[in-house]
Amino acid sequence: MFVGKGRIKAGEIHSLGLEPPQYLGNRGLQVVSPFQAILDYEIAQNIPPGWVNFSISRTSPNGSWHKLERGHIPMDASFFAGFQDDLQNPELWKQFHEQLAAKKGQTPGPVPPLPKVDVEWLFWEMMRISRTPDPYMFPALQKLKASGKYLMGALSNTVKFPDGHAYNSDVSGVRSQFDFFISSAHTGLRKPDPKIYQVAIQEMKALAKQRGLPEPQPSDIVFFDDIGENLKGAKRAGMRTVKVTLGRIEDAVKELEKITGLSLLEGEDKARL
Repeated sequence: MFVGKGRIKAGEIHSLGLEPPQYLGNRGLQVVSPFQAILDYEIAQNIPPGWVNFSISRTSPNGSWHKLERGHIPMDASFFAGFQDDLQNPELWKQFHEQLAAKKGQTPGPVPPLPKVDVEWLFWEMMRISRTPDPYMFPALQKLKASGKYLMGALSNTVKFPDGHAYNSDVSGVRSQFDFFISSAHTGLRKPDPKIYQVAIQEMKALAKQRGLPEPQPSDIVFFDDIGENLKGAKRAGMRTVKVTLGRIEDAVKELEKITGLSLLEGEDKARL
């Protein structure tokens, strides 16, 4: 999410003196995180939490997940087969098992059998849950939009649904909150590729010029994301960053309040902090 809004997930803030700051964000932070679906599935299936994300991360940049998010492969049976193969990699499972032991200060024991993952069910559960507006961030986004002080944009790692699929529609109204939306699956670039941050910066500059605002610089941008590597990529591009923690989205909204000076949390939500 940028301030100055993908799963779609990131954000930035431009502080331009007397001119309105610019806000660019990842849609994913405005909806319930698909990572929550992964965690819930792992717990329900007695899979060590973190395994699915570990596998996705370690198969970058040529894993099936990454190819799908870059729009290089279609969402079909071959994708699900490839995703299944990535999650059945014995070497990665061994590395994950050793990492868990190291975090606990233990010597790795025998590697347990690879867990079975119903990748197709998990994928669609991730897509389903990520269409639900986040109860903290989405209302904050609406208030930022209503203030008229911010340019709103989204930088999101996304997927292309088949033609005619119901998920192609913006039923929740999240995407309509943004002035522009940069999709990894449509640009062929995904976070944390340095090129996609440059695309976002140029899009923000073009929008600012169109509206008669001073040209924003990367250092004017505050980028919100829930993935460390994405935040590092934004920081390397010259942006300020804020880490969003799963289960503590309201903390990120509190940061937005500090940055913008606006009241973005409801009274009951403020009382919980």
